[in-house]
Amino acid sequence: MLLGFGNTPVFAQQHTNGLQAHHICSASAVGFVHCNAIQIDRNAKGVTPNASSPSGYNPADLQSAYNLPSASAGNGQTVAIVDAYDDPNAESNLGTYRAQFGLPACTTANGCFKKVDQNGGTKYPRGNSGWAEEIALDLDMVSAICPNCHILLVEASTASFTNLSTAVNTAVKLGATVVSNSYGGSESSSDSTYASNYNHPGVVITASSGDSGYGVQSPAAYNTVVAVGGTSLSKSSNSRGWSETAWNGAGSGCSAYEAKPSWQADNGCSKRSVADVSAVADPNTGVSVYDTYGQGTGWMVFGGTSVASPIIASVYALAGNGSSINAASSLYTHTGNLNDVTSGSNGSCGGTYLCTAGTGYDGPTGLGTPNGTGAF
Repeated sequence: MLLGFGNTPVFAQQHTNGLQAHHICSASAVGFVHCNAIQIDRNAKGVTPNASSPSGYNPADLQSAYNLPSASAGNGQTVAIVDAYDDPNAESNLGTYRAQFGLPACTTANGCFKKVDQNGGTKYPRGNSGWAEEIALDLDMVSAICPNCHILLVEASTASFTNLSTAVNTAVKLGATVVSNSYGGSESSSDSTYASNYNHPGVVITASSGDSGYGVQSPAAYNTVVAVGGTSLSKSSNSRGWSETAWNGAGSGCSAYEAKPSWQADNGCSKRSVADVSAVADPNTGVSVYDTYGQGTGWMVFGGTSVASPIIASVYALAGNGSSINAASSLYTHTGNLNDVTSGSNGSCGGTYLCTAGTGYDGPTGLGTPNGTGAF
């Protein structure tokens, strides 16, 4: 284990393709979660991201890749970001990101941005450098996909399920139309204790599927949330201009505890299957993020399904249909409005669809990635 800025534990990983990166949050004990963000230290070409300028995918890239009406949609929508601990520089870092890419200002003063503690007040928790980077990533991805949306940041006191689920309830009480959760922990028999906190009809709740490959985590396993897997996203000469494969780190599989929702029809899981949908998550095809309170300062490149969850949450906000849909159900009846991801794997499951991408539904990428907002 390595110690990052502020003695926050981080876990280094060396990928065989030459990528050097690390998870910014430590592994979690039972009852606690870790954030699903991975920071690039050096890419596969041996290049270290330049802190003085952005080098990952930017808003225009992501909007192009997913065919999104970001410039015209999203008015009246509020995307809530739920994370643990405090990022004291959240608003100023958000301002730098948006100014860099020509996005409209989103501040407390103009009513676009609001930060609260898990109970809706201003008694913010202590700062944490790893989770601050997660917060910066989440805020930047909402900005990239839905620049017209309002953003509500709810900071839980700790990374416990108890506190984070309280924060989700607070986000809904304060008017969020979509709530993104870029964290997860191992499934356990106690998950039912918190299930109701992630069940808010009329509000879409997304959750990252995980960054450790084949396997299921909560809250993505809840059948009332949209479980978001991950892809590798590359520019291409095809008609779309982009291509995707399943990212080998995305979580997937069969829940051990959650009942199968009526809108899932795959035969490999008797209970809930993960994931439902996906977006870019591979750190080697990562996104630009600006942060000044984390383990580095300035522009960084991030991957992980922490990227994918706020992207998908923001696509739901662009569509504006959250009040009338049931969790992930609309995805399963509008598959023609998704980019089917048909290659790549995230682990060993006997070669089945639960860990291997293929035509139609599969575990790592769900039903695919956004192609406009028609499926949302």
